[in-house]
Amino acid sequence: MTVPSTTSTRRPSLGEALSTPDGKRRYVTALFQRIAHRYDVITVLLSYGQDRRWKAQLVDLAAVQPGERAVDLACGTGDLAWALAARGALVVGLDLAPEMVRLARLKPHRPSAAFVVGDMLKLPLPDASATLVTAGYGLRNAAVLDTALTEIHRVLAPGGRVLALDFNRPTNGLARAAYFAYLTVVGSVVGLALHGDPDTYRYIPASLARYPGAEAVAVRMAALGFVDTDWRPLLGGLMAINVGRKSDRVTR
Repeated sequence: MTVPSTTSTRRPSLGEALSTPDGKRRYVTALFQRIAHRYDVITVLLSYGQDRRWKAQLVDLAAVQPGERAVDLACGTGDLAWALAARGALVVGLDLAPEMVRLARLKPHRPSAAFVVGDMLKLPLPDASATLVTAGYGLRNAAVLDTALTEIHRVLAPGGRVLALDFNRPTNGLARAAYFAYLTVVGSVVGLALHGDPDTYRYIPASLARYPGAEAVAVRMAALGFVDTDWRPLLGGLMAINVGRKSDRVTR
């Protein structure tokens, strides 16, 4: 006689899922696959209605040249990729979630851009194949930040630029605690209302707590070989755009 198993597969907690690179990668893929159809609405809600303005600032800072090869990481439904294409760049958008890529391809924009499913820890691109790399809320979601930055450096041609928009960590302890509490409460309410799961958008403060913040990211970029690394505060420093460049000099 076979006795039915009394064990069940337990979904790991948010903290458990983010505790290892593989766990974070799987969690992020599943999360963005699940929320893809509401992603555009959510980015407006959670950015206080400023998302498009911040992305426009990033595109302006990028100083896109017609015909240059650009890669947009964690492309979501394609807002940044399409904006770069509108400036004349030849764009490839990349995202872990297949549904995000499918929705990005459906947006009726001209000129066109290409979209692929892929991981920023192992970019499906040749060395020195891009002159511009962008990311909107992408570096924070990388399973291993330094690996993602190293891959960005690899695919950039000498002189190529990287610009990354993301949430930032306030340096003041009280401000940081209040910001995280706000994101947790708002994320819980929105996640429960839209998906029946408060953890859905509690991921943002949970991932931000493990993210070094814009200033530290600039330091890590410099340590990994980027030059002219800097960051631009947005919303009083609660958001930021990290910038950097691959050196023009070819090392032997």
